[in-house]
Amino acid sequence: MGFSILAYLLLGISGVWMFYLRQQGHAQPRWLRPFHYITGATLVGLVLLLLAIGIVGTLGHYGSLGHSAHLPAGLAVVALVLLSAVSAVLISPNRDWARSIHVGTNITLFVGLLWVSLTGWDVVQKYLP
Repeated sequence: MGFSILAYLLLGISGVWMFYLRQQGHAQPRWLRPFHYITGATLVGLVLLLLAIGIVGTLGHYGSLGHSAHLPAGLAVVALVLLSAVSAVLISPNRDWARSIHVGTNITLFVGLLWVSLTGWDVVQKYLP
């Protein structure tokens, strides 16, 4: 989870930097957009990996899902990350609405990551002796 939060923070910093440069009319460094895309793809992979680990671990330990608020929190984060990724791919000069969806989704994702982190802490406490 820590790497996911790190990726989210790096995406926030690079996204704000791209916004600032665009607003000022400055050219972006050639590496900035690829860095943002690669970090975003990494976040998607990490979130899907965490989903798989959570499902397998919960089924292995309890035999079923839905024992805490962590499941809906996790599914919400997965949905938000995937919506953010899809909207990122759609961003173009002709589709400026996709940028609005992308930014709005990422602001909402902050709350989702906070929620999944807090509920995840409760789940981890159940596994510790």
